[in-house]
Amino acid sequence: MVKSLNTKMDHVSKGTWFRNGPIYGKIMVGDKAFEFYNDTKLQDYIQIPWTEVTYVVVDYYFGGRYIPRFEIRTKQDGILRFASRDSRGTLRAVQQRIPREHMRKAQSVGAVFKQRFKKLANLIVKKK
Repeated sequence: MVKSLNTKMDHVSKGTWFRNGPIYGKIMVGDKAFEFYNDTKLQDYIQIPWTEVTYVVVDYYFGGRYIPRFEIRTKQDGILRFASRDSRGTLRAVQQRIPREHMRKAQSVGAVFKQRFKKLANLIVKKK
């Protein structure tokens, strides 16, 4: 059995970790780490200490009324994507441990298309 890094839990909810496919389990936000434990396989877990987190990027719609997913960017592991049944509560608990300037809004679909179109236009201009 895996031992938790936290001594006190701030928030616990059901969630999904998007690795190769969706992995269902429990998201736990505590005083020392962000943790995810799988419901069925005990070896599928992740513990992210707050010192390893660089940014939390939130994907939200309708002015924050709907938050489908969020991602945690770490120093070593890269980008880890999660979804929670209570995303708003989970992110409020994370916000207590992460400074506000490390919480970011994800780009909209239109902004992503615009950025890719500019890159494509620059490549075409450079070839000529």
